[in-house]
Amino acid sequence: MISTDNILNARILVVDDKEANVRLLEGMLHNAGYTSVESTSDPREVCALHLKNRYDLILLDLLMPGMDGFQVMDALKEIEPDGYLPVLVITAQPDHKLRALRAGAKDFVSKPFELAEVLVRVRNMLEVRLLHGESKNYSKALEQKVEEVEASRDLIRRQSDEVKRLYDEIVAEQKRSFELTALPGVMVGVEKEERLTTHWLRSLRLRYPWLQVNLFTAFLAAAVVWLFQGTINRLLMLTIFLPVLAGQSINTGGQALAITLRGIVLGDLKPDKVKALVRKEALLGLLNGALIGLAAAIGMYVVATLQHSPSALMLSVVVFLAMIGSCIISGISGALVPLILKRLGADPAIASSIFLTTVTDVASMGILLGLATVMVK
Repeated sequence: MISTDNILNARILVVDDKEANVRLLEGMLHNAGYTSVESTSDPREVCALHLKNRYDLILLDLLMPGMDGFQVMDALKEIEPDGYLPVLVITAQPDHKLRALRAGAKDFVSKPFELAEVLVRVRNMLEVRLLHGESKNYSKALEQKVEEVEASRDLIRRQSDEVKRLYDEIVAEQKRSFELTALPGVMVGVEKEERLTTHWLRSLRLRYPWLQVNLFTAFLAAAVVWLFQGTINRLLMLTIFLPVLAGQSINTGGQALAITLRGIVLGDLKPDKVKALVRKEALLGLLNGALIGLAAAIGMYVVATLQHSPSALMLSVVVFLAMIGSCIISGISGALVPLILKRLGADPAIASSIFLTTVTDVASMGILLGLATVMVK
């Protein structure tokens, strides 16, 4: 179980040759509560720093003089024994994103930076990285136990049925740990059968379809914005709160998704517990949405007042209600999407994040713009 304290205390390295970008990212992370953030403007120092400190996350700019981000990732592969690069690349070039993912990066942040996007992606990356390390250590411990049991197999066969049952439970726990080890990869579209030695053409065939599905679902979210273009043109200040609403929604849904996937993998989520899980996530979405929505509503009221909008109060009400509604929907979706995909025969760990992102984006933007269309004249 990865706690919030573990995430906030994780070791982070920011690598960018632009001092302004380094200071901006450090400020975002420190303000969000991260306690161990370091930085360097020299990409040639990254490997030595990582060998010494073993960072949980490296925010890496791709375009740097002397040694670019792709060369840094190639060098990091030689010192990462398991081949898992905790790299979140920073780029302003859209065509560099797919290349960076193929090179080993786990996610990307686009320039110019958006606070909500940076914090969500950093938190998700750290949770996956820490889960990867936790499951790896757990797997090693279980493997050692299995080896010890195997060495004394003849003795076990002469023991009671109770000892045999315990042996079977240890083997089952080892299989679960292997599933947890694969979970960080499949959540971003990396199939379980892909290994370090897999040919790049096969890796491309395994990953590309999910990226194409993700592109299609992104068009669905864009269609919602298009449907309410008139409202956006009339109330342009709403666009300021669209990424805020989307970021909070995907974070709420991601939390519910992580709990649901963990329950599926560990076998804790039984059919009779599904309703209770959905009710719990809906309640948490309501409460978190109300608390966060109050702060967002105050922010909207201040912005609208500064813009001398006569609808400042109504706009703040719209933001408050939209935040509650989108958090409830995202919480419920985070619990139901993996269960539905599993019932349809799909791997919920691979496909859930793509469909959850679509649901949260469509719901958050649709609710905000729809309420604004109806309530603000």
